[in-house]
Amino acid sequence: MQIIMKRMLMILGLGAVVCHTSCTSHKEEKESQTTFLATSPIQMDTTITKEYVAQIRSIRNIELRAQEKGYLQKIYVDEGKYVKAGQLLFKIMPKVYEAELMKAQAETKAASIEVQNTKSLSDRNVVSKNELAMANARLDKARAEQALAKVHLDFTEIRAPFDGIINRLNLKLGSLVDEGDLLSSLSDNRQMWVYFNVSEAEYLNYKTSVQNKAELQVNLLMANNEEFKYPGVVETIEGEFNNETGNIAFRATFPNPEGLLRHGETGSILMHTPIKNAIIIPQKATFEILDKKYVYVVDDQKVAHLTPVTVIAEMPDLFVIGSGLKASDKILLEGLHKVKDKEKISFKYADPHQVMNHLVVPSE
Repeated sequence: MQIIMKRMLMILGLGAVVCHTSCTSHKEEKESQTTFLATSPIQMDTTITKEYVAQIRSIRNIELRAQEKGYLQKIYVDEGKYVKAGQLLFKIMPKVYEAELMKAQAETKAASIEVQNTKSLSDRNVVSKNELAMANARLDKARAEQALAKVHLDFTEIRAPFDGIINRLNLKLGSLVDEGDLLSSLSDNRQMWVYFNVSEAEYLNYKTSVQNKAELQVNLLMANNEEFKYPGVVETIEGEFNNETGNIAFRATFPNPEGLLRHGETGSILMHTPIKNAIIIPQKATFEILDKKYVYVVDDQKVAHLTPVTVIAEMPDLFVIGSGLKASDKILLEGLHKVKDKEKISFKYADPHQVMNHLVVPSE
C-alpha cells in the first residue's frame, strides 16, 4: 500500500512540474510575441529656430550730469517724458556765474579802451609799438576770460543733446549739486540695439553662410512671450570671444516706431537657420542615459540595437539629428523601456509621415 501511495505522489509531482514548465513556456512565448511600433526618420529641407537670451539697449543712452556746482533751481521735465533736441531740462542757480560773466565783460571793455588809447599814443610815437602789442594781448586775454565765463554760465542750463525719453530724476528741486552729479539719463528709442551671445561654432556657420549675402534677419521674443512685430537685422559682431564662456556677442538693430521697447528690457532673439537634408525623428523615439540621447535601430534580422545620436536642433515634438542615423534606418517608436540591446523583436512598421502628423510627446 505504501509503495502504491509513493508512486501516486511521484506521478502527481511530475504532473505539476510538467504543468508549471508548460505554463512558463507559454507565458514566455506570449511575451516574446509582443509587437512594437517602428518607423523611419524623415529627410527633408527645414528651417530651425534657435533662441538666445538677449539684452535690449537704446541706440543712444547717455547720462545727464551737472557741469557746474550750485543749487538745482529748475526742473523742466518729468520722468518718462519725450523731449526734443535742445530743450531745456534743468537749471542750476546761475547767480555766481552771471556775476563772473559781468566782471569778465567789464574787464574786456576796459582792455578795449586801453587798446584805443595806446593806439592813439602809438600813432603819435608817444609809446612804442610793443606797448600797443601788450595792450592788444591784454584785450585778447580779457575776451578769452569773458568767453570762459559765458561757457560756465551756459553750463548752468542742461539741455537735451538729442530727441529722447527722460529716465529717473535722481535729484529733487533745491538740491545742492556738485560738478559731475548725475541728474538723469536720456534714451533715444527710435531704434534699439539687441545684444545676444552665440557659440564659436554658430559664429563660424554664420560667417560662412551669410558672408557676401543679404544680412541675417532675426525676430525678437519679448518678456511676455509675444513676438515683436518688427524684424531686426544682425549688423555687427563684437571683436573678441569671451574666454570664459567661449561665446561672442552679436548685435541686431530693430526699428521701434511705436516706442514699445525701452532701454534695459530683456527678451530672446529668434534666429531662423535653414538646414538641407535634415534627419528628423519624433522626440518620443529617444531616451536618455547619462545625459546622452539614444534610439533603438532595428536591423533586417529584427534585432534592436542601442544607438547613440546627437541632436542639433529641437522643434515641437521633433528632433533634428546631427549624427547616428540614416534616412533608411528603422527606429523603435514605442516600448523603448521594454526592449534590451541586441534583442530580437516583433514590430509593425508605420509610415513616418503619418507618424509625425499625429505626434504627441507624452508627459513624464
